[in-house]
Amino acid sequence: MFKFDKNWNLQPIKGDTGKAYKGMRDSERVFIKRNSTPFLAALSREGLTPKLLWTKRTGDGDVLTAQEWLDGRQLTPTEMGESPEVIRILRHLHESDSLKSMLKRMDGREKSAFDFLSDYASDLPEDLKNNLYLMRVFRYLEDHLPSFHSVYYTACHGDAIHNNWLISQENEVYLVDWDFSVLADPALDMGTILGHYVAFDYWEYWVEAYGVEPEENLMDRIYWYAGINLLLQIKRCYLKYEREQMNGYIAQLKRIYKY
Repeated sequence: MFKFDKNWNLQPIKGDTGKAYKGMRDSERVFIKRNSTPFLAALSREGLTPKLLWTKRTGDGDVLTAQEWLDGRQLTPTEMGESPEVIRILRHLHESDSLKSMLKRMDGREKSAFDFLSDYASDLPEDLKNNLYLMRVFRYLEDHLPSFHSVYYTACHGDAIHNNWLISQENEVYLVDWDFSVLADPALDMGTILGHYVAFDYWEYWVEAYGVEPEENLMDRIYWYAGINLLLQIKRCYLKYEREQMNGYIAQLKRIYKY
């Protein structure tokens, strides 16, 4: 635990980035993040993420953002596939012209399907290169790169796995940790949810609940993004020595890509 000023104690919260803290001052508790995306203020205004309380710059140049502390928990994998709130929040995000414009004004990254494929291939560990099944999936994705014009890109979360969904004690659902937010094909977020949490035979029902027709082009793009997301999760786990979780992602990939 350390202090960034004389009033607040910051206790690190375990996470990928090492930039999240529980801030405590007397009986007050807030969620504090170091150098979070400036996109957070707009997301808070739209109710997609917990309320933004304040922003402060530290003496060493870091920017700290504080959000309301919610006593709650992460959504479970089962809840992810069944929750209408997950669908509502994703659709709100993808249909929001204001969030898209805000992300553009902040020089938000545009990422194509090819960019995600390149992320996986870049500095790929030899063990993953030598895994015949993973390389077959990669070659399939390479050969079936989806076409989706950037003019139709929307604001996307970019890492919509269950770890980043919070449900409060009042049953309010929020999407958190927006460090990977990006302008991209909305099939990116949809493929993440469906690839991880929804049985393949039910994908079309989920898409209909989202509010669009499950036409072939969309379903092909979702299938593609489900595959690349799982490959990227496998790579991430390998690099963090999380072998058990990595094997779980491989098993999930095999349920979708049956080679």
